[in-house]
Amino acid sequence: METFLIKALQLIVALIILVTIHEFGHYIFARIFGIKVNRFYLFFNPGFSLLKYNPMQGTLQIISRDDTHAWKTIRVGKQHQPRPDGKPTWRDTVYGLGWLPLGGYCDIAGMVDETKSSADLAAEPQPWEFRSKAAWKRLLVMVAGVLFNFLLAIAIYIGIAIHWGDRVVPYEGITEGMDFSEPMHRAGFRDGDILLSLNGKPIDARDISNGWDFIQPGARLTVLRGHTDTVTINVDDRLLSDLVEANAPYMSMRVPVMIEETVNGEGARRAGLQTGDRILTVGNDTTPSLSEFFPALTAAASTEVPMTILRDGSETKVPVSVNDAGKIGIQLRSPDKIYPVEDVRYNFFEAIPRGWKTGTDQLGTYVSSLKLIFTKEGAKSVGGFGTLGSMFPNKWSWYSFWQITAFLSVILAFMNIIPIPALDGGYTLFLLVEIITRRKPSERFIEVANMIGMGLLFLLLIYANLNDIYRLILN
Repeated sequence: METFLIKALQLIVALIILVTIHEFGHYIFARIFGIKVNRFYLFFNPGFSLLKYNPMQGTLQIISRDDTHAWKTIRVGKQHQPRPDGKPTWRDTVYGLGWLPLGGYCDIAGMVDETKSSADLAAEPQPWEFRSKAAWKRLLVMVAGVLFNFLLAIAIYIGIAIHWGDRVVPYEGITEGMDFSEPMHRAGFRDGDILLSLNGKPIDARDISNGWDFIQPGARLTVLRGHTDTVTINVDDRLLSDLVEANAPYMSMRVPVMIEETVNGEGARRAGLQTGDRILTVGNDTTPSLSEFFPALTAAASTEVPMTILRDGSETKVPVSVNDAGKIGIQLRSPDKIYPVEDVRYNFFEAIPRGWKTGTDQLGTYVSSLKLIFTKEGAKSVGGFGTLGSMFPNKWSWYSFWQITAFLSVILAFMNIIPIPALDGGYTLFLLVEIITRRKPSERFIEVANMIGMGLLFLLLIYANLNDIYRLILN
């Protein structure tokens, strides 16, 4: 339960940041062009709002159904009158917090959206309405949310580069190589392969796009196999779909079995194992990495088994008792204490291009992966809030939180620009058509298109979350 709550809290905080920034993009551009914004809401509020602040009235309502019915109304300022010239100000907007965390909205005056129909716009257009502005201004208002989400991701990546920098293990420095999933095995990789080059160029472990580039059709990877042979692997067209169907990490670092500490009273301590010892064999099983070590221990549960230990360059065999749970009572040394680690630090000016490259690489990776959704295996992998929550770690980590939030901001930016009615991309498409043809689509047409788009989005949302429930039951 604690793990679930921590993941849920991280997801909610991330959504608050992402939705607020997205809607603020629409809001600020509307204000720049003198367009009135009726309401600015974080989360949706069908039926009632948790909070509602009306600057014009100077009131804050708690659990509000409308302007007159609220559980509690607090006076937080004086009343104001509209400007005599009719020009809208920030006080003309009601700011609220809804209870349904599926997004948010910026209710822009004179625009057909999820808050208004064409019938609501039957009156004569006013100069401060969205529909009265030039098409290019309306276009900027609509793309501003997407732009702000992408800029937020860039800003977060810049901040990460400044605060944490990069801490990477060069692929060639991973002396035990990598473990690969079964689809990668079928593609020609072998556990223990050390990655050397991609398409003829040395692999930079700091380049986050490499992981995606490794599995692209036509990619050419050179690996060191068995510490002696250089092998070139050409990736075929099947690997991507096979990996999606397997739904598992396609490779992971192989870590030698090195002891950091032993536990008092357990088999390792009783056998005299020490900090810095490396376990090379368990019984007849060779254990160059943890991948072989854990199964070997499980098989030896409740027995005393000989283990080959490497200490100060010399090998020795020691009998070690394995308990019923397949444990010997050791704390393993972390990879960053075993392999060479490069710490890369950035000043402000160096962090800007690093943050930009990270953001654009993440966008390119995500866009490239979307084609998998249109395959049978890809459709099965679509997830909802459960999948989003599972991306966050079990324990709160600011580094992980900001990394995942930035990636979600990239996803939100791209998903919103897809030309589906009811999304920003749908409005953007209609405005581009208007600019090119000089013919404005009717408000009724936009209303009907939005209804269809909203229906499709709700179906996708239901399908994605049912996928999460199915996988939860299956597991």
